Amino acid sequence: MQFSLEHHLGDPGRIHAEGMTTRAAIEAARDEVGALFGARSREVVFTSGATEAIAMAAWGAAERGPNQVFAAVEHSAVRRAAEQHGQVTIIGVDSHGCIDVAELLSAVRPDTALVHVQWANHEVGTVQPVQEIVDACRARGVLVHVDAASAAGHLPIDFGALGADFVSIGAHKLGGPPGVGALLVRRGVRVRPLMLGGDQERARRAGIENTPAITGFGAACAELTLDDTLAVEAARARTQIERLASAALTIPGVRRYGHPIQRVPHILCLGLDDIEPQAVLLDLDRRGIAVHSGSACASEGIEPSPVLEAMGADAHRSLRVSVGWSTTDADIDVFADALPKAIAKLRAYRPTEPPTSR
Repeated sequence: MQFSLEHHLGDPGRIHAEGMTTRAAIEAARDEVGALFGARSREVVFTSGATEAIAMAAWGAAERGPNQVFAAVEHSAVRRAAEQHGQVTIIGVDSHGCIDVAELLSAVRPDTALVHVQWANHEVGTVQPVQEIVDACRARGVLVHVDAASAAGHLPIDFGALGADFVSIGAHKLGGPPGVGALLVRRGVRVRPLMLGGDQERARRAGIENTPAITGFGAACAELTLDDTLAVEAARARTQIERLASAALTIPGVRRYGHPIQRVPHILCLGLDDIEPQAVLLDLDRRGIAVHSGSACASEGIEPSPVLEAMGADAHRSLRVSVGWSTTDADIDVFADALPKAIAKLRAYRPTEPPTSR
């Protein structure tokens, strides 16, 4: 990215030397992204992140009908994008956050333009039966969008084999820079562009390309395609998360949310009894540990989790913990030591008897 900031200064839409050099860098990154996700380079449309990619899919498909279908555990970016384009049908999930495929398919109507399904949940980590859903939607002739933001870089993804019409990805979820992502668009699918102006991204997304961010995205994808890097990182993340879970579940009143087996390796969601999670979060933050509480969709403040609400769990008392490529075993040791202390300290502040009235 530093090299790109210094050397890729030309407009990639121009045919002078500076523009062509920048264009070559973008197309090399496009090839790298496509290689990681099993997509043709022409199927990769660069965006400002997964949120824009989701909006692009919802908008692009909306002209096919007024109805879009998704589960109650989908990210707010999916919910809000779909709601902008007419009617939505929202289905429920079970206590693990799993979609009932039959219920999802029964919600598909003749005027359904798009079915949204997340590959993995962003709060509890549950992996959905995406292949079964994609196959069924294709058989019914309805477009399907897979939100892979929480799965990309952590699980193998083969866009060509999957057969989905759209897959949305954010670079920062897999070690790339923030502010860039991609929508994978299946060959032959024609959708109207969300961003209008120029003919960038083969007339699918207007605006001059963010070349340094795109090259950083490509570099992260290239790293994950080396040998078995993705598998090695996933195995390390799974081991680290299980260590975190083991330490947390020794604490009375702490439980784990999400599917016990069908889950991404890097996300852990904990429920807390009788403790406000915000206080735990702040105590851990003072110890140098960054976790999240409440809705993972909320950018500011702490809101109840719609994901946990849909699962029938306590939506107000949860901690979301994740690990990444830079997480060390020493980091896990710090968390395992800090969480019991933080909870014990907060519980010690509670009155043992109700106050007497005067």
